[in-house]
Amino acid sequence: MRLNDLKDNPGSRKLRVRIGRGIGSGIGKTSGRGGKGQTARSGARIGGFEGGQMPLHRRLPKRGFNKRNRKEWNEVSPARLQAAVEAGRLDTATPVDVAALVSAGIVRRPLDGVRLLGGGELKVALKLTIDYATPSAREAVEKAGGSVTLIEKKVLAADEAKRAKTARKKAALAKPKAAASVQ
Repeated sequence: MRLNDLKDNPGSRKLRVRIGRGIGSGIGKTSGRGGKGQTARSGARIGGFEGGQMPLHRRLPKRGFNKRNRKEWNEVSPARLQAAVEAGRLDTATPVDVAALVSAGIVRRPLDGVRLLGGGELKVALKLTIDYATPSAREAVEKAGGSVTLIEKKVLAADEAKRAKTARKKAALAKPKAAASVQ
């Protein structure tokens, strides 16, 4: 084989269609845009416009609520931890935290933290340092001789004061209702 014998597979390289090159090309004159009007022009288009008919996004009802600063958690089960230990990817001697789970390939990236959910059993003792654990998952880890340490989140004094103020307001609103129902 020589350099001059090298060539691409047939059909891998295609010439681009040259539009607006005369009537004989099949896509001359209007260049595939049809006749006149807003959609024939470059730039301006009305997204979701349906010729004056009520657009689909306005016909459908609004549903639900999307929290703006929603946290994304990595969810891990005791069964997945056990499988990683058996495969030799997770070391039982060292404490298991987010970094250990990422390096073992159990979770892809350390999102906002790790939640241990129930499901499956654990046969080896692991020292877990995670954000949250369900009661059944915690029980499975402790039954195997391991421990679960929850990461304490920092709470700012301003946030705590705001929560207390809101709680006082709610309590004040609840008292008149309770007094009215007693009479």
